[in-house]
Amino acid sequence: MKKFLIADDHAIIRYALKNILVESYPGAVVEEVDNAETLLVKVMQEPWDVVITDISMPGKSGLEILQDIRRLHPRMPVLVLSMHPEQLYAVRVMKAGGSGYLRKDMAMQELVTAVERVLSGKKYITESVAEKLAFSVCDDTNANPHEALSDREFEIAKLLASGMSLTEIADKLSLSITTISTYRSRVMKKMNLSSNAELTQYAISHNLL
Repeated sequence: MKKFLIADDHAIIRYALKNILVESYPGAVVEEVDNAETLLVKVMQEPWDVVITDISMPGKSGLEILQDIRRLHPRMPVLVLSMHPEQLYAVRVMKAGGSGYLRKDMAMQELVTAVERVLSGKKYITESVAEKLAFSVCDDTNANPHEALSDREFEIAKLLASGMSLTEIADKLSLSITTISTYRSRVMKKMNLSSNAELTQYAISHNLL
């Protein structure tokens, strides 16, 4: 009997994914959580055949949770869902130990394929992501500034570039305003930028939004 754990803060997404899994794996146990902290608790309490988690939830980011799961269960397959295109997060997910990166707009068609692949001990990875991974291991002196950001810095940089205030970001990520301000300073220093307007312009020019 297979056991699947779905983590997403949107009930309709969880409902759709659960229905696909129940239909494809009769008798399977499929549980749902709506935040990163509960996901981590569930993983600590019992093993799962596959964990399917959104990359953007309140509290810890999906990438941070992925790293936490890897420390607890190095071999537990984790599929990461995202509404963002592959070029933004796929390489980061795979480097963090993810078993696969699946865009939400393709999840309904590709979920079972991805699950079958990771259950067999392999990675679910598209050809374009494979190319990006191969390129990323090279010593690329022309790497873009945003690629030097940590996963959390990158997440906050995107939110700042989208026009969100420090307070709004703090509420969204369940962090303090002081913490968000510190991350903003790191982002600006690493990217050699001086204002949110410059960050927004950079994000637009590099298709980060």
